[in-house]
Amino acid sequence: MLVVIVQDTVWLSYKMKELFLPLTKEDIDNLKMGELAYLSGTIYSARDNTHSKLIELINKAELLPFTLSGAAIYYMGPTPAREGVVCGSAGPTTSSRMDRYTPALLEKGLKVMIGKGNRSAEVKQSIKDNHAIYFSTIGGAGAYLADKIKRMKCVAFPELGPEAIYQLEVEMFPVIVSYK
Repeated sequence: MLVVIVQDTVWLSYKMKELFLPLTKEDIDNLKMGELAYLSGTIYSARDNTHSKLIELINKAELLPFTLSGAAIYYMGPTPAREGVVCGSAGPTTSSRMDRYTPALLEKGLKVMIGKGNRSAEVKQSIKDNHAIYFSTIGGAGAYLADKIKRMKCVAFPELGPEAIYQLEVEMFPVIVSYK
């Protein structure tokens, strides 16, 4: 439940939807633009360099490090974790930097993208054509978002450091429906 209280007055009360990944067609259909939700399940982190490598693999018809069909990608590169925590700061990066790669990934089955900022007209159309969804999350709240990551393991391109692909198990990860 999200409640905003100003001077002892409730201004907004809204029950956030809980969604479990991978999302189904019905899950996506039932979401509305601007709606708030929590995601739980598997997400893969990927940034600019990783997207470039994924496209190279697709162009060479090589196996990808994870199945794109139904997958969720979070545009994020984690900072190193301090002792006792799973992940360092895990705030979103600007999504438009991935726009040149996104239509090809959507055509291969990617369903969920999480980041911050606007998307190009081409990506918005590709999201619609491929029945996918783009969620925004909270910029500037990397420590809060990292707390929602319960497990993290590198699954590809470890040489890229924070830009490697990490498989993230998240619980109650907050998002806003931005495009679908």
